[in-house]
Amino acid sequence: MKKIIITLLICISATASASEVCSIIAGASIIANDGTYLGKVANEYDSDSILNEYGTYGSEYSVDSIWNEYGPYGGEYSVNSPFNEYTSTPPVLVKDGRSIAHLTVNKYLQAPVSPHFIKTCSFY
Repeated sequence: MKKIIITLLICISATASASEVCSIIAGASIIANDGTYLGKVANEYDSDSILNEYGTYGSEYSVDSIWNEYGPYGGEYSVNSPFNEYTSTPPVLVKDGRSIAHLTVNKYLQAPVSPHFIKTCSFY
């Protein structure tokens, strides 16, 4: 079932517009490979959003933020970071209890979604 969802997301992202991909990932939780909750994909006013720069998961200073380049989930050399272009264990996007994509800049993993791309989405 997991492979079907990942394959479906790859097919969708290959043919979907950017706004459609944003719609698909909206509301997804971000879970690190070690099981740590890293926030969710939501608008900048949501307290759990990675786009809320004043919140726990959007702050560049929070230990549990992907935007903290010195933390375990944001550094470009950390195996748990979406910014490590070589990692095989980046965070995953989980929606409705299912993994729908990898949050990563590693283009060689299945169903990659860049954190930089998420910043271009409008969530309401």
